[in-house]
Amino acid sequence: MFSSPSPAPRIGVLGTGTYLPHGTRSNEDVAAEAGVTPEWIAQRTGVHTRHVAAADQAASDLAARAVRAAVAAAGIDIDQLDVLIAATSTPDELGPSTACRIQALTGARNAVALDVSAACAGWLFAASVAHDWLRGSGGARYAAVVGVEAYSKFLDPTDRGTAVLFADGAAATVLGPVQDGAGFSGFRLGSDGTGAHHVLIPAGGSRAPASPATLDAHRHHVHMDGRAVRDFIADVFPRLVRETLTRNGLRLTDIDAFITHQPNPVLLRDLGERIGIPDGRLIIVGDEVGNIGAASAPYALAGAAAAGRLPLGGRILLAVFGAGMTWGSALLTWTGAPTIRIAPARTHA
Repeated sequence: MFSSPSPAPRIGVLGTGTYLPHGTRSNEDVAAEAGVTPEWIAQRTGVHTRHVAAADQAASDLAARAVRAAVAAAGIDIDQLDVLIAATSTPDELGPSTACRIQALTGARNAVALDVSAACAGWLFAASVAHDWLRGSGGARYAAVVGVEAYSKFLDPTDRGTAVLFADGAAATVLGPVQDGAGFSGFRLGSDGTGAHHVLIPAGGSRAPASPATLDAHRHHVHMDGRAVRDFIADVFPRLVRETLTRNGLRLTDIDAFITHQPNPVLLRDLGERIGIPDGRLIIVGDEVGNIGAASAPYALAGAAAAGRLPLGGRILLAVFGAGMTWGSALLTWTGAPTIRIAPARTHA
């Protein structure tokens, strides 16, 4: 007589960890080179401080600190990780994967290490991969998913459209089995490559390899069409919220916390008001860390957890969007996962 297979386990967040490099740049520091005033930056972006990696720190160095913190918060050993996925737009090198560098730095010897590239939406894309891996691979129990950026290495300090926003940092989550009714559900991911030219680092890849000409033209810096990106976010964020609620038969008031990418705190607050998100439920951390790309959403998640703003059993709506153009959403029922934050910043409503 054959026994029916055991149902795939629910997968949720067991622990979170963050790392911010110790160097910082205030609005006063940034304004002079960018040709604007500190007041202009604050009014247009809401960003006040950016953390900056040291000259000898690469993305993997930041990510390794966050992964170690998340593993410690989850109460497991590093060699219990079965999967290690890094999401980044600023890898150590074009190859190998930055995840392999993180694996070596952390000693996660038993983990399969790989990168996911989906720009600022990358952490949720990577979490979806890890979620399905753990549910579908027999014997695999724990995954570390880390978003990390070292944008300061790729910024033109005279470009006010990018220099005032982008910064460095890392945030990691350990995923694993949770009780029935908890964890992740309803991942929805999307992309539209016809908008890939709106945010990019034009040179350094196979289309435009590094050369004296690409260096002279500053094509190894982040280039962004700010208006196009703003229009994209103004469309996609409300749509993600609306579609997620509709699919799941929920109302705005059924969501305890909204965790999003953090492109611009002023824009996020404005959109949150337009959508009608209840006061205090849209988590905003970009004020004190800027736009840290793929690390933004997991950093907001960790910050909200550390501040006690995620109730046990609370329902979290995750919404991310980034270059590519890419976007994604999911629901997460919170299990009270602890967090360890290294060089933390405050979390704002």
